Amino acid sequence: MKEQISALFQSGSFVDGQWLSGDNTFAVYDKATGEKLADIADAGEAEMQTAVQAAKAAFESWSAMPAIERSKLLRNWFTLMTERSDELAELMTLEQGKPLAESKGEIAYGAGYVEWFAEEARRLDGDILPANSAGQRIYVSRQPVGVVGAVTPWNFPNAMITRKAAAALAAGCTFVVKPASETPLSALALGKLAKEAGIPDGVINIVAGTNSKALGKVLTQSPDVAKFSFTGSTKVGKILTADCTSTMKRVSMELGGNAPFVVFDDADLDAAASGAMASKFRNAGQTCVCANRFIVHEDVKDAFVDKLLAKMADLKVGNGMDEGITIGPLIKEGAAENVHRLVTSAIEQGATLKVGGEWKAGSFYPPTLLDNVSTNMDIVNEEIFGPVVTIMTFKTDDEAAKLANDTPFGLASYFYSQNISRIHRFSDALQFGMVGINEGAISNPAAPFGGVKESGYGREGSKYGLDDYSFIQYRCLGGI
Repeated sequence: MKEQISALFQSGSFVDGQWLSGDNTFAVYDKATGEKLADIADAGEAEMQTAVQAAKAAFESWSAMPAIERSKLLRNWFTLMTERSDELAELMTLEQGKPLAESKGEIAYGAGYVEWFAEEARRLDGDILPANSAGQRIYVSRQPVGVVGAVTPWNFPNAMITRKAAAALAAGCTFVVKPASETPLSALALGKLAKEAGIPDGVINIVAGTNSKALGKVLTQSPDVAKFSFTGSTKVGKILTADCTSTMKRVSMELGGNAPFVVFDDADLDAAASGAMASKFRNAGQTCVCANRFIVHEDVKDAFVDKLLAKMADLKVGNGMDEGITIGPLIKEGAAENVHRLVTSAIEQGATLKVGGEWKAGSFYPPTLLDNVSTNMDIVNEEIFGPVVTIMTFKTDDEAAKLANDTPFGLASYFYSQNISRIHRFSDALQFGMVGINEGAISNPAAPFGGVKESGYGREGSKYGLDDYSFIQYRCLGGI
């Protein structure tokens, strides 16, 4: 473990304010070099049950705490994350692989959710409604749902936790999370800072382990868990949702995407190419909101591709800890192998390789652009999760909308146009939870993040972000 981040390093789960150890461990590796970073105690079902009970025990006092006090503690957590941002970023780059500049951006982004919900904790408002009878008053208040269980992915090991945990804590809930076993160090570092911030024992619990099925079942099936939140694939999300039905707990799902990126013939092509770079190549294309399908008007396709290729030529692949690197490794060699399978299949089906596409082994994959892609290709219908651009063309607005919506997913979408009438019409036509208009980077704590169709339901961030962690209680006061 690097000396500069050793102060944040923990080798076991964080449960009820304590660090757990165990005889069984699993290794965490530097994704760029393959060097072992740490051995982490491999928690199982018993540790997860203990975490749930700790959260249950802490709920009564935490939910009763005045909102302003919860707000102050969240603010303390935010401050520590900000002060230790360089160390948190270095830790993330080592275990996840993304370039250090991107890791620093994620730490700021994740901390932003803690700051946002520190403020929103004081705004969990209710209503007084007109009664139908004399002598009555109707009150509506928002109450915390209880213990929240969460499972988070490896691609954003800080922000995927903070935007769930901060909302839960702000609403008065307690929190148990199982982070991805590929990237547990960032999660455990958040637990350390939460304890330093003064957040009471049991309010935040982080259980690191490799038996995802067993750990997840505790969270989905325990009657002591009132709400379950998951970020990950649609396939796994469907299984976890079904598991939650036995206790009728609340569920929110942020699942897979297949984002279209539409470029109209009146678009600012320089801006569109810059937006494409921001949307496609962040985290080497390993995000659920990455542009997956580039749908470009036939009259500007060649000009747009030329501009995009020029920008792609400046990308530098390598170890994310090295200066100037813009594309790090994929999470593992198998991920690169799957991307190459999609690229090879598309070429065999008639796509034109313009740049990249060369891979034999390892977790690094070169930035790649495929032209003349069609809707029957696997690469159009699957989430690529790699640094690959696919180009299709269209003639009319209706054709563009049909191509964009031709997917069971509905998370993010993007389009570029200078025509204000078209902007409104096309936004209405898109079947996606989020729309970037002349903008390739759309996520921030003030905005509601989430999708429709098989991309899930529920929203994270924004003023709507507390809805999934609170329930409405109606109180009828009579005899006045």
